Amino acid sequence: METSTEERLNRMTEIQNIDTEIDKLISIRGELPMEVSDLEDEISGLETRLANYAADIKELETSISTNKNKIKESQQFIKKYESQLESVKNNREYDALSKEIEIQGLEIQASEKRVKEYQAQIVQKKEVIAQTEADLAGRKIDLTNKKGELKNIIEETEKEEKNLLEKRSIAESQLDERLKAAYNRIRKNVKNGIAVATVVRDSCSGCFGSIPPQMQAEIRSRKKIIICEHCGRILVAEKESEQKETAE
Repeated sequence: METSTEERLNRMTEIQNIDTEIDKLISIRGELPMEVSDLEDEISGLETRLANYAADIKELETSISTNKNKIKESQQFIKKYESQLESVKNNREYDALSKEIEIQGLEIQASEKRVKEYQAQIVQKKEVIAQTEADLAGRKIDLTNKKGELKNIIEETEKEEKNLLEKRSIAESQLDERLKAAYNRIRKNVKNGIAVATVVRDSCSGCFGSIPPQMQAEIRSRKKIIICEHCGRILVAEKESEQKETAE
């Protein structure tokens, strides 16, 4: 049995209302996965940063150890040269040994300076590590909370979405293929997913384009399918209850 134009419009309006509810659920759920993903990326970045700081400190500690060994070597050379000074035979040998002692002394000073610089860098990096670890701990707590929130929303919305999809399937099965294709095409092409728009205050609620009085009369009659000349949406009249709410 062929359905009337009014029944078709009612069916498309029903589908639109269901799709709008599904869109709301997806929108609510859709923001959280992005937040979870961002937190996971941030945590990964902080962990990489901590690993790099740890590697830097290890390298600095190796450099400190190397310079301390150089200091010990220079001290041994100085001790050796000082003992040799006791048995020099001329001024030339004395000057040569004195010069070597001076050089080793400068080497010790340079190594001690480097050790202090490296130790200062380690202290600085450890302070940054402490702050980064605190940030990381905070982000991990945020991630746990967001994942828990997302899990709860998914559990809640999945059941509701399943029920809505079942209703949509029933409603869509009662719509002919031509109108079904037209509805889905319009919905895909518009920004807000509204394929069936009501006329509110003489305007299309989808694009807010002005609807002429004669066209509004045809829309209210529900004898044929009217398309908004501004945006291409299917236009339907508001229900009486909706009209009262709008007027108020």
